[in-house]
Amino acid sequence: MKAIKYLFLGLIVFGASAYTNQTDQHAALRYSANQAFTYGEELNYRVHYGFINAASIKIKVADKPADIKGRSTYNIEAKGRTYSSFDWAYRVRDHFETYLDSQSIAPLKYFKSVEEDKYKDVDLVYYDHEKKYMVGKKKSMAMPSYVQDIVSGMFYARTIDFNSAYVGQTFPIDIYLDQKIYNLKFKYVGKEVIRTDVGKVRCIKLQPQLVVDRVFKDEDDMTIWVSDDLNKVPIRVQADIYVGSLKVDLTSYKGLRNSFSSKQ
Repeated sequence: MKAIKYLFLGLIVFGASAYTNQTDQHAALRYSANQAFTYGEELNYRVHYGFINAASIKIKVADKPADIKGRSTYNIEAKGRTYSSFDWAYRVRDHFETYLDSQSIAPLKYFKSVEEDKYKDVDLVYYDHEKKYMVGKKKSMAMPSYVQDIVSGMFYARTIDFNSAYVGQTFPIDIYLDQKIYNLKFKYVGKEVIRTDVGKVRCIKLQPQLVVDRVFKDEDDMTIWVSDDLNKVPIRVQADIYVGSLKVDLTSYKGLRNSFSSKQ
């Protein structure tokens, strides 16, 4: 079930804009304001394939800063795994990890270890945003300024202010994954109140651009709901695929930086 992999990525990567909140011309790296998350945050999700509970995802920000080359970072892990009852269909044991600079909200180090059925892969990358170059375990290459990975992208996107966004507005995103850089975008489509495992939540509704292939029929076949408050927590991801539908729902949370004011 290759589509389970795409849904894991859909939750982790709902986007990161190409602009910054504020730039300090005298600093080596930009300054990007963050009022959305902090150390100790933990988000837990359940993945549904049709009516079947297929997998779980846990995203955790370490309790204290980690030092990477003299800079303070958020160490963030995202782990996805299918339940044992679903392993017969498609077994997933994925581990993604990023070290996100606390001032620029840009990744300095990225690690990936995945097991998806018979496929296994490991990657390790260090980013140099001043030189626009990354050094990787498998490949080193030039990169755009402040490129994101599939974990850091979600957290940087949570710092974006959507209050002045209009329906249909798009936001570009550069994402590194598997020795390639993808120039994608996501679209703001409005607001909606949805019922979830954690209650009714007022949400911002977004649609990431998809690659139409054997999984997705249309580039708008995935929708992401994030809480309409300062936290901007991903609440739900839903996707239509050729062989059914997939959904990720938030089941529990702790350590949020701000009041969960969008919860009704």
